[in-house]
Amino acid sequence: MPALRIYDQLLQFPLFQGMSHDDLEIVAGHIRFGFTKVSAGKRIVSAGDPCQQLLFVISGTVRVEQHADDGSFSVQEHMGAPYVIQQEAIFGYYQRYTRNVVAQSDVSLFTIDKEEVLQLLEDFLVFRLNMVNHCATQTQKLSQQLWRGAPQSLRERVIRFLIAHCSYPAGSKTFFILMERLAQELNDSRLNVSRVLNQLQYEGLIELHRGRIIIPQLERLIQS
Repeated sequence: MPALRIYDQLLQFPLFQGMSHDDLEIVAGHIRFGFTKVSAGKRIVSAGDPCQQLLFVISGTVRVEQHADDGSFSVQEHMGAPYVIQQEAIFGYYQRYTRNVVAQSDVSLFTIDKEEVLQLLEDFLVFRLNMVNHCATQTQKLSQQLWRGAPQSLRERVIRFLIAHCSYPAGSKTFFILMERLAQELNDSRLNVSRVLNQLQYEGLIELHRGRIIIPQLERLIQS
């Protein structure tokens, strides 16, 4: 891919935002990038795979899947370009992906191997700050969750459960979970949980199917 095209692609991603024109030209001309296309339906990464590079989705849509530890339920999120696949997994104690990522449509990606990422971190202060800010923001959000007030109603508990199990606070989500399992998670009866879910469906916030809860737009549920 020509250096000018790489330069344009880099500007889509927060990791490179704030870098000067000259710095981006150096990155585009000297960092080794890999480019690949993945056909719709093909898996890009699997949970448990080692994270040895950054994967940047530059076109197309991916399906991000995460499963409960006991396999009793899972969540699917649909993410469109530009999107970086679990960039935080490249460092830290557990340097492996925790989600499956599947191409929802034909997808184009560029990749940067870990050695090149380390070089970027060493050479470019803005890139280093952007990476630190990403990880710090995630840590802060998790810490803040511990101090939020307890939900006052079952409706609030249901909504918080759904929101808490999504990695991105917008877009379409699909929960694969049985009503009994959701009731166990919420420490309430199946009948009460069913009533709340049916009310949310009546309001157009979710769609109920056998063993599935579809959230067309998570942001609407957050604002409800």
